[in-house]
Amino acid sequence: MWNLVNQRSKSRCCLLGIVLLVSISAPGNIPVVSEAQSDKALTPAQLEIEKQRQRLGSSSEEERRDALMHLGAMHLQAASHVALTSLADPSPVVRAVAAHAILALGPEESSRVLIPLLNDKDEFVRREAVYDLGLTHSRSAAAALSERLVSDKKDSVRGAAAVALGEIADESAVVALAGVLSQQLPSQPKGKPKRKAEQNPFVLRASATALGRIRSRAGVPALLGALANEKLPDDVRREAAHALGLIGDPVAAPALRAASTAADPHLARTAFESLRKITP
Repeated sequence: MWNLVNQRSKSRCCLLGIVLLVSISAPGNIPVVSEAQSDKALTPAQLEIEKQRQRLGSSSEEERRDALMHLGAMHLQAASHVALTSLADPSPVVRAVAAHAILALGPEESSRVLIPLLNDKDEFVRREAVYDLGLTHSRSAAAALSERLVSDKKDSVRGAAAVALGEIADESAVVALAGVLSQQLPSQPKGKPKRKAEQNPFVLRASATALGRIRSRAGVPALLGALANEKLPDDVRREAAHALGLIGDPVAAPALRAASTAADPHLARTAFESLRKITP
């Protein structure tokens, strides 16, 4: 009798289990995860990136720019990936801000996506892309930056290129920098307009500074020429003297000794300090 009762109880339990299993497995009864529950699975950083990604679709230039600034400030590769599409934004301001926002991609990848912006029609975009390439410290950008230094029509872009080349400090840029500083640019291929000798003081000064940061003796002749050229502004000659001290080539000692008595006290002091580095 009791065995029969137990068997019936077990049968009912099995049947109940099967019903429950079928009920849960039925397509219409799959639990639905709400959007709020999905968001809870994201980290705070992922939520912030998604928020800014949505703002990039705004029709407001200011909102898109602000979203990129937030993404760039996160210094995260995932945030920079979201900013990539804005390099082709119709607004020059947005493109320029995007150039900085993608830097968390890493030196080589950042360099690869920024180099095309050096041909942007907008001066501001080209200038910001140049500065950002300098921040990558990627040697793969040296050739493109050297081309901007000697060929761009805008002073601001050429000056930025000289600064960026100093940041990267690759010796391959010495030829372009020395040519600009010595005001003896290489001849252009046939069909292209002749390049004018550089006259902008900021570009000349930045070129001298960059040669000092690269510290290649190949730049010494151009620096010596700038130091001796009294027609150049004193601050350009001062940067040339400082760069010669950084390079430390003894061949610069006579020129630095002569410049240490210059009428400009700042130039004289810089030349004296550089001379001490070469001949203590």
